[in-house]
Amino acid sequence: QVQLVESGGGLVQAGGSLRLSCAASGRTFSSDVMGWFRQTPGKEREFVAAKSRSGVSTYYSDSVKGRFTISTDNAKNTVYLQMNSLNPEDTAVYYCAARSPGSLRVITQSGGYGYWGRGTQVTVSS
Repeated sequence: QVQLVESGGGLVQAGGSLRLSCAASGRTFSSDVMGWFRQTPGKEREFVAAKSRSGVSTYYSDSVKGRFTISTDNAKNTVYLQMNSLNPEDTAVYYCAARSPGSLRVITQSGGYGYWGRGTQVTVSS
């Protein structure tokens, strides 16, 4: 089992920045990819960013590329999401996720992730 706890969400004005953190515990070594997703009411969970545990591969959705940066600190078992140039469309609950071992799903598919945090709210005001 892997436990994930997000923090760092809050209210920020458009153009501002936030950094989300995700502390992982448990069998973290079993997941090869850590990711961030977001969700707004009435919509499906949307892929934001992911990073391989090795650090070699990084993935971003087109909507956040160039503005968000995912990073990991393996020593601390923590994943970060630095979010810059935020706009109201980024308002959502942000979830940290750990990919299921051996998953064959595409990296951007939420179904490939077996472990999820409870989420942290990010609100961007105009």
